Amino acid sequence: MSGAAGCQGGGGGGDDYRGPRWRKPWKLLALGLLSASSVLAAAPGAGAMSKEEKRQLGNQVLEMFDHAYSNYMEHAYPADELMPLTCRGRVRGQEPSRGDVDDALGKFSLTLIDTLDTLVVLNKTKEFEEAVKKVIKDVNLDNDIVVSVFETNIRVLGGLLGGHSVAIMLKEKGEYMQWYNSELLHMAKELGYKLLPAFNTTSGLPYPRVNLKFGIRHPEARTGTETDTCTACAGTLILEFAALSRFTGTSIFEEYARKALDFIWEKRQRSSNLVGVTINIHTGDWVRKDSGVGAGIDSYYEYLLKAYVLLGDDSFLERFNTHYNAIMRYISQPPLLLDVHIHKPMLNARTWMDSLLAFFPGLQAFTTDFRVHWAQHPLRPEFAESTYFLYKATGDPYYLEVGKTLIENLNKYARVPCGFAAMKDVRTGSHEDRMDSFFLAEMFKYLYLLFADKEDMIFDIEDYIFTTEAHLLPLWLSTTNQTIAKKNTTTEYTELDDSNFDWTCPNTQILFPNDPMFAQSIREPLKNVVDKSCPRGISRAEESLGSGPKPPLRARDFMASNPEHLEILKKMGVSLIHLKDGRVQLVQHAVQAASSLDAEDGLRFMQEMIELSSQQQKEQQLPPRAVQIVSHPFFGRVVLTAGPAQFGMDLSKHKAGTRGFVATIKPYNGCSEITNPEAVKEKIALMQRGHCMFAEKARNIQKAGAIGGIVIDDNEGSSSDTAPLFQMAGDGKNTDDITIPMLFLFNKEGNIILDAIREYEAVEVLLSDKAKDRDLEMENMDQKLSENDSHKQNSEEAASAFQDVGEVSEEPEEEERSDVIDPDSLAPANAGSDSISISNQDSYVPEPDEASAPEPTCTQGDNQPQEQKTETESNSKVNWDNKVQPMESILADWNEDIEAFEMMEKDEL
Repeated sequence: MSGAAGCQGGGGGGDDYRGPRWRKPWKLLALGLLSASSVLAAAPGAGAMSKEEKRQLGNQVLEMFDHAYSNYMEHAYPADELMPLTCRGRVRGQEPSRGDVDDALGKFSLTLIDTLDTLVVLNKTKEFEEAVKKVIKDVNLDNDIVVSVFETNIRVLGGLLGGHSVAIMLKEKGEYMQWYNSELLHMAKELGYKLLPAFNTTSGLPYPRVNLKFGIRHPEARTGTETDTCTACAGTLILEFAALSRFTGTSIFEEYARKALDFIWEKRQRSSNLVGVTINIHTGDWVRKDSGVGAGIDSYYEYLLKAYVLLGDDSFLERFNTHYNAIMRYISQPPLLLDVHIHKPMLNARTWMDSLLAFFPGLQAFTTDFRVHWAQHPLRPEFAESTYFLYKATGDPYYLEVGKTLIENLNKYARVPCGFAAMKDVRTGSHEDRMDSFFLAEMFKYLYLLFADKEDMIFDIEDYIFTTEAHLLPLWLSTTNQTIAKKNTTTEYTELDDSNFDWTCPNTQILFPNDPMFAQSIREPLKNVVDKSCPRGISRAEESLGSGPKPPLRARDFMASNPEHLEILKKMGVSLIHLKDGRVQLVQHAVQAASSLDAEDGLRFMQEMIELSSQQQKEQQLPPRAVQIVSHPFFGRVVLTAGPAQFGMDLSKHKAGTRGFVATIKPYNGCSEITNPEAVKEKIALMQRGHCMFAEKARNIQKAGAIGGIVIDDNEGSSSDTAPLFQMAGDGKNTDDITIPMLFLFNKEGNIILDAIREYEAVEVLLSDKAKDRDLEMENMDQKLSENDSHKQNSEEAASAFQDVGEVSEEPEEEERSDVIDPDSLAPANAGSDSISISNQDSYVPEPDEASAPEPTCTQGDNQPQEQKTETESNSKVNWDNKVQPMESILADWNEDIEAFEMMEKDEL
C-alpha cells in the first residue's frame, strides 16, 4: 500500500539520520521516483502555485475528510467500515462475503483505529482525543473471528502504535491528552500477542490468517491449514513489530519479524536476486515464481529500506540495494515495470501492471492507451502517496497540479451523500458500496501534507517515518530498547555504484540538473507511450546480435501474409501451419531458434499471442452499462452498475443516453399487457425479473409508451458486488422491433431506486453506457427551492408506507432458464481464416508453476463468468449497532454537502 521512504532527508532525529547512510538510499529512491514518473496523467500547466491556492486546496481536503469521517461515525461506528451507498456499517457476517477482502474486518472498529493519527496530522486534536477515548472504551480485540495477519498488522497494530506515537507527542506539549497513560500501547501489545501464534511454523514465516480468540492450533480456530503466503504478507511486519518491541521493551515481537524477513532473503533466487510472489510457509519453496514490484511483493521492498531507516541495521540497506539493482536490471522496462520469472528474468511473466505498483517510486500512471484488465478502483491511495513524495523530493509544482486534479476527480466521481464510494467500473462510473479504512488513513493524510506548509502542522512530520498504511512511528525508536544486537547477516553482497543504473531513464548523471524544462522534457515524449522505451543505447540482446536497435515482433502487429514476419518467426523457432478448417496454428520449438535470445523472443511472442487471443474472446461480451439517479437530491451522485441487453437501443452508440422519470408497471413482472399505460407513457418502466422472456417484457412496455426499461432481479440480496455481469438475452426470434433501451439491475441496486421512490414521488434516472457529469445547474436551482421548503420538510414525518409493487411467485425452472444468457452464445465460433491456434512443443517452455500464461490452445467460451447467487441469513444477529439511516434523515447531510460544494465553487472563482 505504500512506496517511497517515509521521512524526508532522514527526518528530524538528529545528525545520525542525515548522514551518508541515509542519503544513499534516498538518492536511489529519487532516481526511481523520477525515472518513470513522467507518465503521470496529464495535469494542467505546472506554473508555481500561490500560497493562497495551496491553502484553499488544503481546506478542501479537510472538508472532504470531514464528510467521510463524520458519515462513518454517524452511520457506521462501531462497525469496521462504512457502506456509503446504503449509509450503514459493514459488519462481517451480516453482509454477503467478499472473500479475502473481508479478512481485514475483525469487529474492532477498523476505520476508527486506522484514522487516529490522520486526525492529528489534519490538526483535529479534539476529535483525536474523543476518538482515542472511544477506542479504549469500545474496542474489543478478543473476538472469535479469523483475520488476515498482514492487514491486522498494518491497519490495526499500526493504527494503535501511530495513535500512541502522536498521543505521547501531544501530551508532552501540555495542552491535550494529559490523561493518557499508554492505553493504546497496552492494546497494541495485547494484539501483538494475539498475532504471535501465526509464527508457529518451521520456517518462521507466519500463517496468513489467525483467529483473534483461539489462535492457530485450537480446534475452534477455523484456520491453520494454509500452506502459502505472499512475500509482502510475511515481509511487511518488521516496522510495527519492532516498534512494539522498542516501545514496550519486549523483544519477542521484533525477533519474530526479523526471522521471517531473514528467511525470505535466504530464499531469494541467487542468480537474479529476485523473490517470487508466494512462498510455502513450511518448506520455503516458491509457489508463484513470477516477480515484480506490484501486489504480493510491493511492501517487502519498502520495509527493507524503512527498517534500515528506523532501526539503523545496515543489512537491511544492503538487501534493499541488491534487490533494487535486480529490479532496475530485469523488471524496469521503461516506461513500464513488468513482472518476470525469477529463474529466467529476461522473460516477462505478464504484459500489464496492477494498481499497487503505484506505490513504487516512479510508477504512478496509467495512460488511456493501456488496456483495462481490472475496471475497479477501490479508492486506493498509492497514487496520492507517490505524488506527495515526488513533490517532496523534487519541489516540482507539477505535482501540486496532479494533487489538485486528484481532489477534483474524487469529488466528481467518488463522492456520494454518505461518504466516498469506490468505483465499481471506471468505464461506466458506477459505484461499489464500500469505503475502505485506508481511504481515511492514507488518502487525506497525503493530500493534506502535499499542500500544507511547515507552519500549518502542529508537529514536525520529519521526526517520523510512515508505515505502509501511512501510520507514524517516531525515529527516536532507533536508539530505544535495542534488545537485538545489530549484525550483518547479508551474504554475497556486492557494493553497488551509480554505473549500475546508467541505462535507466533518466540516469543518475542528469538526476537534478539546473534546467527548469528538464522535467517537462521527460514527460512530453512519454505522455502517451506504451511500447516505446526511454532513449537509451542498444539493448543487450541487440548488442550481442549486432542487429542494431530493431524491436522484436509483437503479437498484435503480426500478419500471416507478411513474408518479413514469417522470416522473423522462423528465426525465433516458430512454425506456421495452415489447418484444414482455415485456421492458422503457431508452434514453437526453442531448439530451432537461431540463438537463445531469439528463443526468448519467440516464447515472449507466443505468450503475447495467447493473451491477445484470450482478450479478444473476452471483448466479444458487451460491457456494463450505468443507471444514474439524476433527480433531487441525488443529482447524478449515485451510479449503479447495470447489465446490458442483446436487443433494443445500443447505448454505446447514443452518447446522450435515455433520461426520464421511473414508473412501476402493472403487472410488475411485465409479462402481459400493461394495465397502467398512462403512468408508464414517456417514462422508464421498472419491472421484476421472471415469468417470461426479457424480450417479451420489453415489447409490452414499449407498446405502453415507455421510453426505456429496467429489470430488477427477484433474487433477494443479489448484488453486482458479488455476482458477475448479467446480460439479458433475446428470445431466439428477431428482436429488431424493440427500439427502447433495456438494462438489468441486481436486487441490491434495484432496491436503491425503489427506496428512493418510497421517499420521493418523482425519481429521474439516466440510462447510458457510462456515468455523465452531475447536473450542477439543476443542483443549484433545487438547492434554492429546498431552502424555501426546509421548514415544511422538517415538519413531515420520516416514515411513510410504500405499497407493494406486486406479488412475486416462484418461477418454473424452464422459464427461469429463458432469462439467463448462455455465455457460450456470446462467443461465436472463430473458425475463419484469421483465427490462430497456438501450441508450444518444447522443453524450453516454462512449467505451469513458472509461467502465468494460460493454456496453450485457445478456444472460444473458456473461463466465461457464471452467475452466482448469494444467500444472506435473514435472522443473523450481531451485537453491534447496524445503523440504517432513513432517506429523510440523510437529506440533511445532502443539503450540507451541496452547501459545501457551493463554497468550494466560490473559492475557485
